[in-house]
Amino acid sequence: MAMGPLLLVGCGKMGGAMLDGWCARGLAAAGVHVVEPAADPRLAGLADVAVHAAPEALPRDLRPGVVVLAVKPQSMDAVLPLYRRFVAPETVFLSIAAGKTIAYFERGLGPAAIVRSMPNTPASVGQGMTVAVAGARVTAAQRAACDALLAAVGEVAWVDDEALLDAVTAVSGGGPAYVFLLVECLAEAGRAAGLPADLAMRLARVTVAGSGALLAGSGEPAATLRRNVTSPGGTTQEALAVLMADGALQPLMTRAIAAATRRSRELAG
Repeated sequence: MAMGPLLLVGCGKMGGAMLDGWCARGLAAAGVHVVEPAADPRLAGLADVAVHAAPEALPRDLRPGVVVLAVKPQSMDAVLPLYRRFVAPETVFLSIAAGKTIAYFERGLGPAAIVRSMPNTPASVGQGMTVAVAGARVTAAQRAACDALLAAVGEVAWVDDEALLDAVTAVSGGGPAYVFLLVECLAEAGRAAGLPADLAMRLARVTVAGSGALLAGSGEPAATLRRNVTSPGGTTQEALAVLMADGALQPLMTRAIAAATRRSRELAG
């Protein structure tokens, strides 16, 4: 899909994951310019990628189709004014910075086409989940271009209500941390039951990773897969009776997501 040159601002973990995905899927064929002040051997020798240490080093005649803003949210105030010169009807700005609203970018850039997105860290292995929302100036073609770029690192969903990104941040943005905590808790419970600590951790890691792969590869709902593992009167049913009791896992997770959603709104405000 023709979208013009890409400009990637920031090539840390998430920006680097996106760049890897673009190159793997041939989306970098139109040429990519990367602004990254830190020396990174990953960027050396990449075909169709020009690396610059600062925005001042970018070609004066560069007219990117998409500017991907992949710097940390706390750095955005200082970085954003440096890219105002790229604001044009044919250019869309795609942000992956948590908590930075479309209104924030419009204040910093002026009349720009803005897509705000919330990816998560499994994007680094091509298994990310990203939810995006398009600003009023974004055309159908620009939305399609952003969708293609985000899809290079996983699944993409779009919403019309930007306020939903607070709950998205709580569920999928923080979700990997909750899963990693589950691994820690499962391993510790195994150790408490008498397993050697290293074996308990191995069982927990492989079980959670394998269960995720089974869920991803199956068309069945999670509840059906859970029931498939649960024999009536068996050991799994005994454990689930504890986890699914009143006040146990579901109410706890609901409170956790509500707390994260509330904090996301506070940070955006």
